[in-house]
Amino acid sequence: MTGLGMLWAVFTLIAAAAQTARNAMQRELTATLGTVGATHVRFLFGFPFALVFLAGVLFVTGRDLPQPPPVFWPWVIVGALMQIAATATMLSAMNQRSFVVAYAYIKTEPVQVALFGLIFLADRLTPLSAAAILIGTAGVIVMSLKPGASQVSTWRSTAVGLLSGSCFALSAISYRGAILSLEDPNFVVASTFSLAVGLVLQAALLSAWLVLRDPAVLRAIAKAWKPSLFAGFMGAFASQFWFLGFAITSAANVRTLALIEVLFAQGVTRFVFKQPTTQREAIGIVLVVIGVVLVLWAH
Repeated sequence: MTGLGMLWAVFTLIAAAAQTARNAMQRELTATLGTVGATHVRFLFGFPFALVFLAGVLFVTGRDLPQPPPVFWPWVIVGALMQIAATATMLSAMNQRSFVVAYAYIKTEPVQVALFGLIFLADRLTPLSAAAILIGTAGVIVMSLKPGASQVSTWRSTAVGLLSGSCFALSAISYRGAILSLEDPNFVVASTFSLAVGLVLQAALLSAWLVLRDPAVLRAIAKAWKPSLFAGFMGAFASQFWFLGFAITSAANVRTLALIEVLFAQGVTRFVFKQPTTQREAIGIVLVVIGVVLVLWAH
C-alpha cells in the first residue's frame, strides 16, 4: 500500500514487544497447564479482546462488517490451524532449551516466510531485503549452537524449533492472503476483521478438541484465569499489530524486522529467568541487529 511509509515497522516493533511479554507468560503457564493448555490460553482469552478491537474499529470508521469472498476462508482457516501448531511447538521448544535459544530455532522463520510468500503470494524481495533475511537468520542460528549439549537434545530441539518456524511462516503467509483477499480500502478494518475471525476459529476448534480429549485442561485454565487473561490480551494485542503490518508490506519484511524480538527475549532471559548470555549468543545478537538495520535501510 502506498503513502504509509514506514508505518509497518512501527506496527512490527509494537507487536514484537507485546509478543515477548505474552511468550514469557505462556512459558510460565506451561508448568501448570501443560503445552496444550498454555497454547489454548492465547486463543480462548484472546478472541474476546479481538472482538472488542473489531467493534472499536468499526465504530470509529463508521464501517459495516466486511463481506469476505469465498477465497478468504481457506486462507484464514489454514492461518488459524498453522498458528495453533506453531504456538504448541514453540512452547515445547522453550521447555527443552533456554528461552532465548528456543527463539533462535523459531526465528529461522523469515527465510521460510520469504520462500512461502514467493510461492503463494508472489511477494518478491529486493537484494538488500534478501541479504537482511539471510544475515538476521544466520544470527539466530549462531545463537542456537550450544557447545556441550548432547546430540540427541540438540537435534530434538532443532527439529521442534524449525517445525515451529515453518508453522509460523505458513500462518503469516495465510493471514496476509486472507487480509489481501478482502480487497478492503481500509487496511485497519481488513486486518482487524481477519484477526477476529482467526481467533474465534482457533478458540472454538481447540476448545472442542479439549472437551473431547482432555476436559481437565479446561478446568485448569479456568482456575488460572488471572495470568491467562493477561496472556490472552497480550496475544490479541500483538496479533493486531502483526496483522496491520501484513496488510501494508510483505510478511517477509515484517518477520525479518521481528527478529528484534530476540533482543527482547534476551532481556527476559537475563532479568526474569536469570540465564546468562554466552559469547556465542552475543555474536548472534550482533548479526540479528545488522539484519534488522538492513531490512529497514531497504525501505
